[in-house]
Amino acid sequence: MAEQKWAGTTFGNKWMHKWLIRILRVVDLRILYVFVAVFIIPFCLLFNKSAKIIYQYFRKRIGYGRAKSLWSTYVNHVLFGQVVVDKFAMFAGKQFKLEIIGHEHFLNLAYQPEGFVILSSHVGNYEIAGFSLQAECKRLNVLVYFGEKQSVKDNRKKMFKSTNVNMIFVRPDMGHLFEIDEALSKGEIVSISADRLLGSKKSLTAEFLNGTATFPLGPFNVATIRGLKAITINVMKVGWNKYRIYVKPLEYDTTKSRKEQIQELSQAYIAELEQMMKLYPTQWYNFFEFWQ
Repeated sequence: MAEQKWAGTTFGNKWMHKWLIRILRVVDLRILYVFVAVFIIPFCLLFNKSAKIIYQYFRKRIGYGRAKSLWSTYVNHVLFGQVVVDKFAMFAGKQFKLEIIGHEHFLNLAYQPEGFVILSSHVGNYEIAGFSLQAECKRLNVLVYFGEKQSVKDNRKKMFKSTNVNMIFVRPDMGHLFEIDEALSKGEIVSISADRLLGSKKSLTAEFLNGTATFPLGPFNVATIRGLKAITINVMKVGWNKYRIYVKPLEYDTTKSRKEQIQELSQAYIAELEQMMKLYPTQWYNFFEFWQ
């Protein structure tokens, strides 16, 4: 199985994050974009193994030639840098233009008494969804990495304070499973990343982008154990200050066995993720050996 080594934390310390937010309150985003593209990304490409991993992603999974793969690796890192800047820009109070495709799928489920599950991925900038796709009638519970920098967690809490969003931290003792179960029993929404192994090591393998990849079993278990509706949300950057949000229902037959339900749901999720990568290949942000 591919070893998914990923720190899961935002680069920098509390002091750096504090000053970045202050700068973003008065400086145009595009100035930070240029700084990152010219001074930060070339350094990362030279000294970080993520460059080789992403290059192989473009060569083997997307099927680009050598020259296009090299250029796309640079673009991928630049876009990731912009996504990180955008995250802090939100903390600084800046707004982005949003286009939501399939919003009705989210609203239809939000106004039903049962809870439902959102299966997200590390592509684009999913965090923006937490600030835009909300329902007054249902609380949105988002699973987040417990080891994230405290400054980032504090800023998220400030942002979510005036919203109907709650963070559930993925903890080593697996205590987050009880919080998930409680939220769903109340008819709330639970958002889980379905493309990284966090906490439990139980997994499944599937064909994805011309190779065999490993996906966590837990997110699909959470939905199928109660026979809940599931959707996937992908938030893709389409302009310097604009994102396009894709909301897609994930269909599976709840009358079948649990094993078959998990297989159908995971296949539906992977098919949609593959479609996103064909549309936005440079916005893949899993910087570890994802494929076997």
